[in-house]
Amino acid sequence: MSRKYKIRDQTKPYFVTLTIVQWVDVFTRNEYRNIFMDSLRYCIANKGLEVYAYCIMTNHVHLIIGTHGEDLQSILRDLKKFTSVKIIKAIEDNQLESRKHWMLWIFRRSGEQNPNNEKYQFWLQHNHPIEIQTIEVAMQKLQYIHENPVKAGFVSEPEAYLYSSAGDYSGRKGLLDIDFLY
Repeated sequence: MSRKYKIRDQTKPYFVTLTIVQWVDVFTRNEYRNIFMDSLRYCIANKGLEVYAYCIMTNHVHLIIGTHGEDLQSILRDLKKFTSVKIIKAIEDNQLESRKHWMLWIFRRSGEQNPNNEKYQFWLQHNHPIEIQTIEVAMQKLQYIHENPVKAGFVSEPEAYLYSSAGDYSGRKGLLDIDFLY
């Protein structure tokens, strides 16, 4: 079955959302967020990923990304595959993870329902990519990403949220080297 949202033009930036199955709140722990951040850094350094904006929420990640290397679909596929394996392993090994058995049960159950998986499914398969064609769309998506933690009640100002590029856009160096939009 074809999906309406596809990455068609590798020269354009895209707004994508990576969502954890069943909206499980995995990214409440820095250990798991840092695995994702390290993976983004690897893709930037080794695969040609361009990150224009990001925000890691508790159960999903918003990105505005592009590429000057590998095709974007392949980068996203590899990023999701690697982070799912690494984060699930970190959950399994974390003796202090009070939600370990519940989360692994959810990921196993989701994996069993999808023939593309061997054991677990961590991410939903579709990223809903939206091509950034105009500066107006870019600014709207950028504001949406950065306002997410404010709307969730985590912070009162977007730039106060550590796992976001909002600080970079307000003049403070963030956790990730980003490429600025326009």
